[in-house]
Amino acid sequence: MKIIIVGGVAGGMSAATRLRRLDETAEIIVFERGHYVSFANCGLPYFVGGIIRNRGDLLLQTPQSLNARFALDVRVDTEVVQIDRAAQTVTVRSMLTGDESVEHYDRLVLAAGASARAGAAGGAAIPTHTLRTVDDVDHITAVLAETSAASAVVIGGGFIGLEAVENLVHRGVRVTLVQRGSQIFTPLDPEMAAPVLDRVRERGVDVRLNTTVTGQWGQTVSLSDGTTVPADLVIDASGVRPDVNLAEQAGLRIGESGGVWVDGTQATSDPLIFAVGDGVEKTDAVDGSGTLVTMAGLANRHGRSVADSIAGTPEQAAPALGTGILGIFGLTVALVGWNEKRLVAAGRAHRIAHTHPANHAGYFPGAEGMSIKLLIDAESDAILGAQIVGGSGVDKRIDVLAVAMAAGLGASALTRLELAYAPQYASAKDPINQLGYVASNLAQGTSVNLQWHELDAARTAGAVLIDVRSSGEFAAGSIPGALNVSLDELRDRLGDLPRVPLIVHCQVGQRGHTAARILAQNGFDVQNLDGGYRTWLAGTSSLVVSPIAERVLV
Repeated sequence: MKIIIVGGVAGGMSAATRLRRLDETAEIIVFERGHYVSFANCGLPYFVGGIIRNRGDLLLQTPQSLNARFALDVRVDTEVVQIDRAAQTVTVRSMLTGDESVEHYDRLVLAAGASARAGAAGGAAIPTHTLRTVDDVDHITAVLAETSAASAVVIGGGFIGLEAVENLVHRGVRVTLVQRGSQIFTPLDPEMAAPVLDRVRERGVDVRLNTTVTGQWGQTVSLSDGTTVPADLVIDASGVRPDVNLAEQAGLRIGESGGVWVDGTQATSDPLIFAVGDGVEKTDAVDGSGTLVTMAGLANRHGRSVADSIAGTPEQAAPALGTGILGIFGLTVALVGWNEKRLVAAGRAHRIAHTHPANHAGYFPGAEGMSIKLLIDAESDAILGAQIVGGSGVDKRIDVLAVAMAAGLGASALTRLELAYAPQYASAKDPINQLGYVASNLAQGTSVNLQWHELDAARTAGAVLIDVRSSGEFAAGSIPGALNVSLDELRDRLGDLPRVPLIVHCQVGQRGHTAARILAQNGFDVQNLDGGYRTWLAGTSSLVVSPIAERVLV
């Protein structure tokens, strides 16, 4: 059997090496239009920042090493420009000479990935690069090496943009981050993104929200807010789009998300052609729709799956959760599943739980806080998504939640997970268990919560806000118009409270829940402000007006 793979790196090389392990006799050819067929693209920003010092550490395999170990025929600087499905051939062109040739295939794997979405405007007076290839980092580091006291503009505040910002700052570069929307890192909801923005600005980054680049003049970049900023370098991290040109030309089906459609075995609409990687549509784990998830883990996993399918042992691909993680100036930001914005847009009824636990026992030295947001199906109690921002321990918790989603555990079932505990690693009530307790209270009706962006409407309708923190906490910062009745005094002051709907809150939600239970059992109509003052402060500081519409309730 002759198998041709179009594209290397994660998906393509995983397919090629797995195929060889399964079939020693197959002829396997890999065409890669770039000069490097296997490199650590997720490590590229850290080479720019000098965290990874040896450029060679980024180059995982070469055509020679792949041939020696796996008997693969890897041809770099070679682009597949056409597929003839009837003849089962591809036309390939040398990027160096322009010469073309035709190769026959028995099976074809497309792993073309995604292409950068153009975001920089104006001419090329300033070196402007994406951050996706080894060539990109060579160009970027060359510019920085030639310039002392360099300044840079980064376009886009997503995964790559924020990693670029962090590493440029680490290298001593003055950075302006230009973000088209009203918040950075849009996979997060606004209140969860607020501490990320604060941390980036604390490190001296000039962040311009609701702004785009309009042009380049000399050594300055013009912005849509009417200002100009100096720049020796522009990094365009404004996003990617699936590279489907070859598939479209061949008449293959394109999915609803814009990626190449595949079935559960990674086969396209042509059973002899398979596809993997960032350019391929995945099945969303939450609603079963077609979606794009550009994560290295999925590309590697699906590369292995397509090899199994070609070798005759197919296995249905699991739906994509979209689990992701980012490190930025000492913060860890992690997510899985859907965010609140997406649930609201889809009209899906849901509940929300915010918690602010420590990563391990508070009495043990070095405890670090984290903020967690859990999104729960209002009818089934299924976990729809989660977001975590904090220090140590965030990665562990997001992975537990991802496994819980994949296993179909309900949010309330998190109470029953038996997780490893010692005071330097966790708490006896792990943050995951605590989420389950909150979710269980909501499901049982033991607690009724209110979201930070629903507070103003509730108060306009006549509800009274009660702050149950201490007088010292209240004096240090409070929600305007709140009445301060500390939790420890609450039972003695029930007669002072108006018999109208009440909203209680504390710093993070726990004392608020206790207060709400006291009031509810004394005949009050009461809700607890979810996540307390900390969540409200983060949410309201991030926006002038919340873009989140009224939540779909049970």
